[in-house]
Amino acid sequence: MTSNTRVVVIGAGLAGVRLARRLGELGMSAVLVGEEEHTPYNRVLLAEVLAGRYAPEVIALPTPERLTRGRVVRIDRAERQVHLADGAVIAYDTLVLATGSNPVLPPLRGLFTPADRHELPEGVHAFRTMDDCLGLSKAVRQDTRAVVIGGGLLGVSAARALAERGAQVVLAQQGERLMERQLDPSASRLVLRHLKDLGVEVHTETRVRGVRCADGADGSVHSASSDRSDRSVRSVRSVEMADGYALDADLVVLACGVHPRVGLAQDAGLAVHKGVIVDDELRTSDPHIRAIGDCAQHDGQVYGLAAPALEQAEALAELLARTAPAEGATGYRGTRALTRLTLASGTPLDLAAFGEHTALPGDDVIQLTDATRGTYRKVVVRDDRLVGGVLVGELGTVGALARAWEGAEPLPADGAPLLHLLTNDGGS
Repeated sequence: MTSNTRVVVIGAGLAGVRLARRLGELGMSAVLVGEEEHTPYNRVLLAEVLAGRYAPEVIALPTPERLTRGRVVRIDRAERQVHLADGAVIAYDTLVLATGSNPVLPPLRGLFTPADRHELPEGVHAFRTMDDCLGLSKAVRQDTRAVVIGGGLLGVSAARALAERGAQVVLAQQGERLMERQLDPSASRLVLRHLKDLGVEVHTETRVRGVRCADGADGSVHSASSDRSDRSVRSVRSVEMADGYALDADLVVLACGVHPRVGLAQDAGLAVHKGVIVDDELRTSDPHIRAIGDCAQHDGQVYGLAAPALEQAEALAELLARTAPAEGATGYRGTRALTRLTLASGTPLDLAAFGEHTALPGDDVIQLTDATRGTYRKVVVRDDRLVGGVLVGELGTVGALARAWEGAEPLPADGAPLLHLLTNDGGS
């Protein structure tokens, strides 16, 4: 591919910015189209901004030279053009979708009105963008009553950050334990203890049924069945639980997961399942369009994590910069993703999970727990190979363990090096 090929990237998040930067290093350039008004930023660190540890500019990414601000509304595959909401049209030879994901908005009573199905009531926030983060930061005060709905990675991060700001936080989780997709029961209990130590009230195995809002004009409380539908005066007052109990709330944070942002791809007629389907060269069903990051589905997998998005960006840059197929080149073959959460402000919370941490019959499990220090380390070994692990607390060992897992090399028969890694806080 020649250096004057017109590469257009839709999305100025981690994946899009890394792709543009890497292409520049390889002698190519790309036009990056970003919808948000903010300088591109590292979304992974939004919880640290909400906690007050970082200012927004601290998590800014290097701004690409050719950044266009605007919202893409249509892809014209026949003419190879993207159309923006302001009427601008950008031509491309290769288009890259790095559109990311949207927050899941649960079907709660009172969340929207029949007249307005797009605007959340005042005080109700998703937690996905810088605007979400700044809105929460502006609204939270000492003793603000905040309810976080969702006990996954995002919900735990939000609850912790709000508690650090002095809010009275209740976290409601429908599942039986926190971060059940990433952690085993022992690790979940440590996270629960950490949140409780911060003053967070945690309810698991509980379902939120709706939100109740007040009319700003007269203070009357109403729900979705009310005739009042003026968005400007609707503000949250409480959260209704399935058992009928109500939690008073000044703020509600929706941390119910995300789904790939695939609307543009669907409208353009590209193959979409959970995400935009791509092959090992990250090509969609249109050979002139690629996809990376949260919106992409490779080999049946939508990762929704930073590490795979960055790896895909690196792989695609190499593929686009290639003038001829390289001997032995395989493109992108998937990522062995590690989930990590590090929140350093106040009382530190560090955790990491990778691979299969649920042992099968015949697996060897090494598990170390220090209740005093609040640390927990568990790894699973199968056929002399490290297949997964969970670590909570001091994470000096995580880098070396992750490398051992990613390498998939047989471990020494005596297991001594692995035990050394688990007991050595300084190795990284």
